[in-house]
Amino acid sequence: MTREEKANVIQDLTTQLGESSTIYLADISGLDAVTTSDLRRACFKADIRLAVVKNTLLAKAMEASDREFGELPEVLKGNTSLMFSEIGNAPAKLIKNFRKKSDKPLLKGAFVEEAVYIGDENLDALVSIKSKEEMIGEIIGLLQSPAKNVISGLKSGGGKLAGILKTLSER
Repeated sequence: MTREEKANVIQDLTTQLGESSTIYLADISGLDAVTTSDLRRACFKADIRLAVVKNTLLAKAMEASDREFGELPEVLKGNTSLMFSEIGNAPAKLIKNFRKKSDKPLLKGAFVEEAVYIGDENLDALVSIKSKEEMIGEIIGLLQSPAKNVISGLKSGGGKLAGILKTLSER
């Protein structure tokens, strides 16, 4: 790879790092071709971009980026795959589901909404992160709950009143 090609790759990686709010670093070394193909297919279905990069180029791209990646450059050893997603917990869920069939991919680290997670032991914490849509749904549900209680109370009270009037009219 020439120096110019490396500069182009670093520039592209820097752009991708700046545009994405969710970045996962995973180790997929040791997977055979079929399993790797299955992983790529699962990533495509989950709207996750998967890319295998050279550690030195990724480290330079992180350095050139205006974001603070904390300790992430330190985990760039061995084979590294990048996962970009718009949903914070989508790659973690994909990794966890994929591990039911295989022992890989291993989570090296993640950058989710300005927070840095280092190590595979954080996978469960990353899976439990709620997406923006899930949070909005919960808030709307909580806001609707008191109104639903008032309406159902008024409806049931009206039914009781109608029952009492009917009983009195029959007497």
